Order: sequence, then structure tokens, then C-alpha cells
Amino acid sequence: MATEQLPVSRSKRLLDRPLTSYYLVLGAGLLLIALGLMMVFSASLYWAQEYTGSIWTIFVRQAQWAVVGFVGMAVAAHLPPQAYRAFAYPGLLVALVLLALVPIVGEDIKGNQNWLNLGAFRLQPSEFAKLALIVWGADLLTRKRKLLNQWKHLLVPLVPVAALLMLPVVLGRDAGTVVILMAILLGLLWITGAPLRLFAGLAACVGAGIWYLVTSAQHRAERFQTFLDPFAAPRRAGYQPIHGLFALGSGGLFGQGIGAGAQKWGYLPEAHTDFIFAVIGEELGLVGTLAVLALFATLGYAGLRIAGRTRDSFVRLAAGGITTWLMAQTVVNIGGVIGVLPVAGLPLPFVSYGGSALLTCMFALGMLLSFAKHEPGAQAALAARGLGLLPRTLSWLVPHRKKR
Repeated sequence: MATEQLPVSRSKRLLDRPLTSYYLVLGAGLLLIALGLMMVFSASLYWAQEYTGSIWTIFVRQAQWAVVGFVGMAVAAHLPPQAYRAFAYPGLLVALVLLALVPIVGEDIKGNQNWLNLGAFRLQPSEFAKLALIVWGADLLTRKRKLLNQWKHLLVPLVPVAALLMLPVVLGRDAGTVVILMAILLGLLWITGAPLRLFAGLAACVGAGIWYLVTSAQHRAERFQTFLDPFAAPRRAGYQPIHGLFALGSGGLFGQGIGAGAQKWGYLPEAHTDFIFAVIGEELGLVGTLAVLALFATLGYAGLRIAGRTRDSFVRLAAGGITTWLMAQTVVNIGGVIGVLPVAGLPLPFVSYGGSALLTCMFALGMLLSFAKHEPGAQAALAARGLGLLPRTLSWLVPHRKKR
């Protein structure tokens, strides 16, 4: 007796297409970048006018970084996965050298020594260290995949090198970035299939490290105490979290409108950087914040989809590492703004102001696009569509295939 064929829903058919991951990454990423540029301009109006004499200063700088980022994203999208493996060790070496310079000649900004002043601009090496750890770690674990059932090969040299990357960041007093580097390390081990008992030991070490970072500096201890009760020090450490909550609470369902938020006018510190999500909540309301969360959720789903569908171990690890990084940083940033996590001083990926962060995030987005193009059936689909579904202004993101 013939079995009855159940109808396949349209949404399932769309998700099963070979280029679904590609367009989800591209669409969510471009929307977040566009939203970021718009909100950086709105959130930086007061600060830019007060300290530079022009409301356009911060926006123009971010737009310039975005242009450079688009170039990097296009290059990354065209590179094959093998090219990233070739750059794994040189990239790690460059990251280590730049990080080693920070404690020596780095610039101290608001208690954190994380920047190298290069004259025309500042560079934050810890942002590039995240990407370097992902690419190098994915390459290393791929090379040793037949030996990973032995703990010594699973942990060495991955954990010592990750600790070496974290050391200058710890010396620079940037606890938030250390947490993200730890999350990347744990993510790589999880994707590799490390045994659960290993994570218990690593979790204890991570917890001890975070506790040391919190208690070893007064400003971090105050941040943690503020997380427990922000109104205990409303004029000191609690000032920013309190005004962030004021901004979120005053947005209502649809917000006050772009540019109409009040907290950014000298009340909310770091409105265009760490606390830009609070400005989004005030000016775009609950609907706007949920839309941002939906875009990040889409990007996270696409990254995991790429990692799950590939047959290449390096691509699986690198895509999973990038997704872990972006999602962990999003959770830590938004969690600090809404008061469910301590404020860590991390930017919201793609959205917050900051050149180093935007460049690395956009390059990582290009890597995901490259990996998505190597999913089963994706190359054939791209060849059949030519420029794909993109408008001509974005056609450079899709490889041109010559007909044979």
C-alpha cells in the first residue's frame, strides 16, 4: 500500500534551500549594520557636539569604518576556507605581537589599557585576538582531529595559547573581553565534542578567573555591586545602569522616535557605545528592541546552520566559533543594559560605535558568507543564478561565475 505524501510547508521549503544560510547571514548582517549607523548618529548627537563642535563627527567616523569593513567583508566572502587556514598562524602571531605592545605603549581610556594610538586612529588589538583565536583554534583542532580523544592533544596547545592571548587583556583590565575569549575557547571545545567532565573543570577555572577579575580592581567590584543593587550608588557606579533603565522604560511600545530620546543628552554615559541598546529602546520602543533581538537570533541560527550542514571540520569549528563570539557578546552587552548581567563594557556587535569592533565583526560576517557558499548545493545554486537575488549595488558580494 502506497504511503500518503504529507505536504511540505512553504517555510520548510525555504529553509531547505542551499542558499538559505547565505541570505540569512547577509540580510541580518546588513540590517544590523544599517541600524547601527542610524543609531550611532542619533545616540552621539550630544557627545559629538559637546566635544568636537559638530553633530556629524562620530557618525562620519563610524561610516568610514563601515566602508572599510565592507571591503574586508567582500574579500572575506570571496576567500575559500583553505585561505583562512593558511592565515591561521600568521594571524595568531600578529595578534600576539599587538597584544604584547598594549601593556607597554598602550593608551589608557577610562581605566582600561586596551588601545594602541596610531596617530590617525586607535586600534584595539583584543578585537582582532577574538578572530585570531577562532581561526587558529579551528585549524589546530582540525589538524589534530584523529588525536582529540586524548586530553593532552585536546587541551595542548589550545588552552595555553588562549591563556597567552588573555594575559595582556587581563593586564589591560578589560574583564569583558576576557569573558568573550573564554566563551570562544569553550565553544571550540564544545563543537569538537569534548567530554562534559572537562567543562566542569574548565567552568571552575573560568569562575575563579572571573572572580579574580571582579575583585582585583575597585571599578569592577563597584560594577558587580551595582549589578546587585544599582540604586546603592546612584551617583557613581550605578549612574549609567540606572539611566539605561530609564531610557528603556520611557520608550513604551513604539518609542519616542529617532532622535527624540532624552537620556542621551548628557544623562546616559556611553550612549553611542556600550549602552546603545538603551537608546534603541527609548527611541524605537519595545518593537525596536525585539526587532534587534530577532536579527541577532537570525544571525545565530544561520551560523549554527552553517556549522551543522558542512562536511568540513575547519568550517564547522570556525563557523561555530564566530557564532559563539557574536552571540556571547550580544548577550553580555544587552544583559548589562537591561540589568540581568553586570556591565562588562563590551560593544553591541555591528551596532555600537567603534572601528576595531566593527571591522572584525564585518570580516567575520564575510567569513560566514564564504562558508555558506560552500554548503551542499550552494555552489551550483550560485552558478545557476549568476548574481543571485541581490540588487546590482550589492552584486560584488556574490562570486561571478563564467559560463563554460
